[in-house]
Amino acid sequence: MTIDAALLRYYRAIAEAYPPLGADADAQTVRKRFSDIAKAYARERGSDVIAEDIEIPLEGRTLAARVYKAKAARGPLPLIVYFHGGGWVIGDLDTHDGLVEQLAQDSQCAVVSVDYRLAPEYPFPAPCDDALDALIWLAEHRSRLGFATDRLAVGGDSAGAHLAVVAARGANERVAGLVGLQLLLYPALRRQFESPSCIANANGPGLTNDEMKWYWTQFLSGDAPHEHDVRAFPLSEPYERTPAPAIVVAAGYDPLYDDAIELKRFLEANRGRVEMIDARDMTHGFARIHTQSDAALGWLRRLGERAGELTRAAR
Repeated sequence: MTIDAALLRYYRAIAEAYPPLGADADAQTVRKRFSDIAKAYARERGSDVIAEDIEIPLEGRTLAARVYKAKAARGPLPLIVYFHGGGWVIGDLDTHDGLVEQLAQDSQCAVVSVDYRLAPEYPFPAPCDDALDALIWLAEHRSRLGFATDRLAVGGDSAGAHLAVVAARGANERVAGLVGLQLLLYPALRRQFESPSCIANANGPGLTNDEMKWYWTQFLSGDAPHEHDVRAFPLSEPYERTPAPAIVVAAGYDPLYDDAIELKRFLEANRGRVEMIDARDMTHGFARIHTQSDAALGWLRRLGERAGELTRAAR
């Protein structure tokens, strides 16, 4: 199996149009480049999904969020709370708009994308606190917002998957069974760079080892967490309660491929149920750029449809 040809064409076009940044580029510069590329390759939102911007009022801060609902869906919809990727440093509601729109369409669930605070301006534990607090707030206000009150899922890609794991665990420790499903796309979970997948895919495309080191440095640039703090390192301690069932998506050509495999093993060792989607011809971040590859779209649709089946299932 080789990398999907359409993805390779996309990466070649990006390399020609957007020269790589220097090693001394700051977070704002990296964010702008990421946003510019996302805008350049974004498609107009389709007519099948309605999106509405809302605000989530939390203690001491207000987070922006966006609600997506498929027009064809009927009745109070199950809710998926989603956290975008970007190494805890870059990304926002707009850079991941197309991904979340597609997820809402294929799952036939309501999806709320949350714009959490970013490092290094807001390093650990701020993104983790935002994820958990936003999830709890949305769960508590499901009825007022028109969502079903008995089915709740949480998801994310890359660093967003890290936040989803942290938020699901924290929420279910407060209220057993509150989160019924986790959707975890190529998660960033371990601050290590010498696994076989890190070595084999150290230079990308999609993500490099050096980029991942930089993201971890920005994320942990505040007070250093304890090595067993599960908010920073979700695989460092066993679960007190059985983890929510999970769909874990791995990309074959990704430095973080082994993180996804290790997460599957960890959840299963803690009595969790896991379904694995092993996207062997994909790179890190493929779901966000699914408009550039039919194969990437196929993998994303597989996730969305299965997520919908499990989230809508009777509890």
